[in-house]
Amino acid sequence: MCGTICYFNENVLRLYMKINPVGPVGTSKVTRVRRTSTSSSTKVSDDYSINRKDPVGDQVSIMGIPEAELTPKVREAIMTLMAEVAAMRKELDATKNELASLAKLADRDSLLPVQNRRAFVRELTKSMARVERYGKPSSIVYIDVNDLKEINDNFGHVAGDEALKHVAQVLINNVREIDQVGRLGGDEFCVILDEADTKSAKEKADELARSITESPFIYDNQNLTVHVAVGVYTINGTEDVSQALAEADKDMYENKRQIKKNDQT
Repeated sequence: MCGTICYFNENVLRLYMKINPVGPVGTSKVTRVRRTSTSSSTKVSDDYSINRKDPVGDQVSIMGIPEAELTPKVREAIMTLMAEVAAMRKELDATKNELASLAKLADRDSLLPVQNRRAFVRELTKSMARVERYGKPSSIVYIDVNDLKEINDNFGHVAGDEALKHVAQVLINNVREIDQVGRLGGDEFCVILDEADTKSAKEKADELARSITESPFIYDNQNLTVHVAVGVYTINGTEDVSQALAEADKDMYENKRQIKKNDQT
């Protein structure tokens, strides 16, 4: 270990010993001395002062070992330990970063830049717990892509994937940072609108649907338009995740039926 590391650690030891002078282990003393001052008629006690001088004389130590005992072998052993600790810290930091990256990948949808179903359900569970605890309503918006089969049939599945990416990006661009966007599977998405009541959630759902339709994406030099149906459910804190998603899905199908009815008239 006696290369650049030893040279560096030797300087670290010297600097440490310069700025951390302490007496030999077990010999440092703190004594209090009462000083008095006199006047013409009486003696008045002065404040206590602290005398930290050791009659034996201060010594330099590191890790509790006096400098006199820091033989070359002891110094080498300490430097070896310091190098090993530094290497272990570096390895630990790298492992933490790798675990964080893996956790992020585990939460992300395999195709889109949004949460997968597992991660979204976890965030929905947290949101429901906050509603139950603080009494402030939050809502979810259930989104279903109406045109995906038609796009797949006419332009291929690659175009269908691009349509899903388009929907995901529009959702991300039009919600707050505190809101959560997830893909439940296939062509179904869901958004958690934190601290949003039913009225504001319905307004936001309609806004998201318009944004998706009014911003067509280009595929194979063609502008393709995506239409979606949306449903809203406001969390009350007493339901479970399955019930909340089922209610939002039910509202979405009602919206889908209304869209088909309007198209036929």
